Amino acid sequence: MNIREKQEKWEKDYLSPYASLSQNSLGRDRQEAQCDIRPMYQRDRDRILHSKSFRRMKHKTQVFLAPAGDHYRTRLTHTLEVAQIARTIARALRMNEDLTEAIALGHDLGHTPFGHAGEDILDKLHPNGFKHYYQSVRVVELLEKNCEGLNLTKEVRDGMMNHSTSRMPMTMEGKIVRFSDKIAYINHDIDDAVRAHIISEASLPDIYTAVLGHSSKERLNTLIHGIIQESMDRPDIRMPEAIEKAMLGLRSYMFENVYTNPIAKGQEKKAQNMLEVLYHHFMKNFHELPEEYVRLVTERGEMMESVVCDYIAGMTDQYSIKIYEDLYVPFVWKVCLLYTSDAA
Repeated sequence: MNIREKQEKWEKDYLSPYASLSQNSLGRDRQEAQCDIRPMYQRDRDRILHSKSFRRMKHKTQVFLAPAGDHYRTRLTHTLEVAQIARTIARALRMNEDLTEAIALGHDLGHTPFGHAGEDILDKLHPNGFKHYYQSVRVVELLEKNCEGLNLTKEVRDGMMNHSTSRMPMTMEGKIVRFSDKIAYINHDIDDAVRAHIISEASLPDIYTAVLGHSSKERLNTLIHGIIQESMDRPDIRMPEAIEKAMLGLRSYMFENVYTNPIAKGQEKKAQNMLEVLYHHFMKNFHELPEEYVRLVTERGEMMESVVCDYIAGMTDQYSIKIYEDLYVPFVWKVCLLYTSDAA
């Protein structure tokens, strides 16, 4: 019995009867030989962690565009916080931590530059619409590894696809990530908004903080404990009704006071205008795209609109600005701007 088989036996002996066992996975689209060390979901987790799309998230906006500080969340740090929360819950409930972590690490791979502002403009431009959760799956099925894809298991892709509020994953581990995503972004976005002096801890509605707590630590503790206590030894992942109601109320407060705040979002229209210009440019000059993207259309029959969105969605904030400048800002102007900045 090799190491992988011993790990699979441990899962069968120890994990909850409601957990997803690696040996029972629905498998991959392309058959592969098993690893002698790692079960299937652990291999998926490793593939996501080593992907280029994962690394690029460190330079993608979470909420605040180009914040003047080192401590604001990025799409990558959000992802890591989701993974930490999800693993804590999964371990307590004896669910499959490898599957949980793989879903958590991959759930936002398809996010655009400039956060939901970028997603919204691509959704408007693409004739079939654009959603980051579909794009996350498209990244791992098609775009990664020079358009070969990562060949992940169906359970991981299902969890990535269905992590949003309006959707529901098929595994308990996916349901854990679905809750963990909300827990993470509500709490860290409050922290970032307080740091940016947009709101204060005291300004949060008492009707919600009385239930959840008066600090990030207290709220995380309440939310995580609530899920564990409500879901223990049950075939579903739940949150106590009063706690979930307070969490969703705090989420609504954040939409009203932070996510649409003109201070936090003052640059979004500029970012959207820039991405729209890039979209129309590459639709007219498709062969300027990297070769692997061109082949997706010419050899594999992908829609040109989809491939242009693939390219733009994969950009970091700063790279999209650089491409725009290279295309539309005259070089002499850029030299003058740099000179003026140095002189100041």
